Amino acid sequence: MIADVGEQLTDAELVARFRRNPDLFTAVHDRYYRDIYLYVAGRLDTQIAEDITAETFLLAFDRRHRFDPERGSLRPWLFGFATNLIARHRRKETRHYRALARLGPDPVTEGHENRVVSDVAAQRMRPHLAKALAALSSGERDALLLVAVGQLSYDEVAQALGISIGTVGSRLSRARTKIHALIDKENVHG
Repeated sequence: MIADVGEQLTDAELVARFRRNPDLFTAVHDRYYRDIYLYVAGRLDTQIAEDITAETFLLAFDRRHRFDPERGSLRPWLFGFATNLIARHRRKETRHYRALARLGPDPVTEGHENRVVSDVAAQRMRPHLAKALAALSSGERDALLLVAVGQLSYDEVAQALGISIGTVGSRLSRARTKIHALIDKENVHG
């Protein structure tokens, strides 16, 4: 019954109701769990993603009375918690990207002749991309991955990170420029 109610309500209506009835917060979890989990899993490994996603919803539940619908919707608010929790794991994330960069591409063996060309290219680019992501500042990496992995709009990224839309655009532009330069450099020297 709670899930049915949650599916029919807008975020603003859901917020008004879960403030009066905390049990309705499960509808927020049901609505946004997958988005948050996929974003976190895209940044960190799946085991940590489960923990951070759970912690995201725990924090959001504990702070549900602080949510201000005038400042945005629930989705970027939740992504903000997730991004902050990921920041606690940033050193591990950076080490993860550096390790991926050292691994290099998987060799293509004769037994995998049906492998799609795009999959091979993606495998070969993975270490270069991982190295480039590790070289970004945390702000640039957060903005880029919220758009690329979390599929948030610029406005939602701004809400999630507590920055202006212009700052989001600047960070994304710098991130793209750095990534292209690093990948081009790898392709020339690699």
